[in-house]
Amino acid sequence: MASPPLYGGLVFAWRHLLTSVCLFTLEFMRHTLPIAPQFYVTAPQPCPYLDGRMERKLFTALQGDTATKLNDSLSKQGFRRSQNVLYRPACAECAACMSARIKVADFAPSKSQKRISKRNGSLQRRATSPWATESQYDLFRRYLDSRHATGGMADMDMFEFAAMVEETPIRSRLIEYTDLETTDLRAVCLTDILDDGLSLVYSFFDPDFARNSLGTYLILDHIAIAKDLGLPYVYLGYWVPGSPKMDYKAKFSGLEIYHDRQWETLLNPETYSGALTPSTTDPIAEQVARINLPDGRPIT
Repeated sequence: MASPPLYGGLVFAWRHLLTSVCLFTLEFMRHTLPIAPQFYVTAPQPCPYLDGRMERKLFTALQGDTATKLNDSLSKQGFRRSQNVLYRPACAECAACMSARIKVADFAPSKSQKRISKRNGSLQRRATSPWATESQYDLFRRYLDSRHATGGMADMDMFEFAAMVEETPIRSRLIEYTDLETTDLRAVCLTDILDDGLSLVYSFFDPDFARNSLGTYLILDHIAIAKDLGLPYVYLGYWVPGSPKMDYKAKFSGLEIYHDRQWETLLNPETYSGALTPSTTDPIAEQVARINLPDGRPIT
């Protein structure tokens, strides 16, 4: 789930990325794909999760006939989608942002999570095509004004919101949660359907119902959806040790994180404190060279 902006310094359209954040291009050998992806890196910007840190991201376009396969493949390698862009943190002096997913078969709700599910029993789920509405935007604005008034998405207007929701080259769904009694819209989640799970791209909810822990409920409900669909994972975005904003993700059993190029079960969050100050980080060129394309082969 994406509570504080998972997009960080990313802007919300590919044309903006090309004009405002590109520093250099790494071109791949043309025999790896009919049209090989190109990767870019953002300029350093203040980190939204850790005070006093600078972040940068590695990213590529998500377009054409290979978009779905590329998204499936790179999601397994720690990338996230923002509209028609895939990105992954590539900070020069930090490796704290780690992609997180819940293994559905290993998840067992805690007592508090069971109470949250019961507390939200009056909500009705409705999955629709990714099409933005004014009622969604009104809820989105209330959510931002209450929880992220100074964040990178605070100035988004209706057109930018619609672009965030509707610009998707892959299979995505907009899932609405309404109150059965009042029919009021309580929460919304933009969800991608991957070949191995569901990915919560961005979610927002009614800030007046903080007691209902709607953010946690959305994750619990997506675990149930994934189980019904026979999908093994629910992707939550990034977990960041040392960031209070990300602590809630570690409360889900069956959580796996992408660390040192492999997925591993998160048993003790303190084990990963060293990621805040790694002795070295791989150069961008080496990071790109280790990315596997959809056919399973590395780029080089």
